[in-house]
Amino acid sequence: MTKQFTRKASLFGALKLVSTVNKTATVETIASFLQETACNRGICLGWLADGFPIPPTMRKHGLTWVTSRVHIEMYKYPAWGDVVEIELWSEPGGRIATRLDSIIRSLSTGEVIGRSTRKLLMMNKDTRKLQKITREVRDEILAACTNSPRYVFAEENNQSLKKISKLNKPADYSHLGLKPRRADLDMNNHVNNVTYYSWLLQGIPQDIVDTHEVEAITIEYRQECQYGDSIDSLVSTEVDIELNPISEGRLQFLHLLQFSGTDHEHKPWPYCLEKATKIKDAKMVFFFFPL
Repeated sequence: MTKQFTRKASLFGALKLVSTVNKTATVETIASFLQETACNRGICLGWLADGFPIPPTMRKHGLTWVTSRVHIEMYKYPAWGDVVEIELWSEPGGRIATRLDSIIRSLSTGEVIGRSTRKLLMMNKDTRKLQKITREVRDEILAACTNSPRYVFAEENNQSLKKISKLNKPADYSHLGLKPRRADLDMNNHVNNVTYYSWLLQGIPQDIVDTHEVEAITIEYRQECQYGDSIDSLVSTEVDIELNPISEGRLQFLHLLQFSGTDHEHKPWPYCLEKATKIKDAKMVFFFFPL
C-alpha cells in the first residue's frame, strides 16, 4: 500500500502560467501540480474509476471529495526547464474531513521550495450536501494514511492555522462580473478549486501584480460555483503584517469572492481571502482564504 506518493513535474509543461515578474511558475501552476499529484496518488492506490480517483466505498454510495481549505507557502518558484519533486501524504482530519500534506522540492538540489496542506470534505454528488465520513470509508482511508501523524506545518502558531478575518465593505479594489468558463469545471461539475487563485488575483491592481509574486495563500471554500454564475472579486489592504521577521516591504490583503449582487455578510457565499507579502524587492506574499 502506497502511504506516501512522490511525483516529478517539469516546468516545460506549464508555459501558460508563467509569472511576468521573473519568468517563473505562478501559484496557479503550483496548485495544478499539487492537484495532479493527489489524483496520481489515488490512481496508484487503485481508486481510479469513471475518470476520477476516489475510494471504492465512496463511489458505491455516490460520494466525492471537495476541497474545503488550502494553504500554500512558496519560498522559491521554479523557473522554465526546472523539475520539481512533490511528496504527498494523507492524514485523518476528524469525523468529516481528511488532510493532504505536500512538500515541494527542487529535484536538482533537494531544496524545499514550498509546502502545502489541504482539507477535503465528503460530498454527496446527488444532493450536493456535505456528509460525515462513515466508519467503512474511514477504514479505507486510514489504510492509505501514514502510520504515525505527520504534519507538513508542524510549527506552533503557523500561518496555515490562522483564522480568516472579515472583509469590511467598501473594498479597496474590485473586479466585478467574472464568468466561469466551461474549461473551469471539473468532474464534480463545479468550478475547480484552482480557478479561484486566478479570480483572487484579478482584484489586485496591475502595478502590484507586475512587481510582486505570491509567497503564501490560504483559501477557504464555502459554496460551489457553477457555470453561468457571475463572481465579484473584492480586495482590501490589511495593515498588520504578521510575517516576521522579514516583514519590510511586504503587502498583505484580505480577499472575498462572492456571487454578483449578493451581500456576503448575510449569506454564506463563497469568498476568498488573501494576505500578500513582498519578499525582497520584487516579490509579494499572499495568504488566501476563500469560502
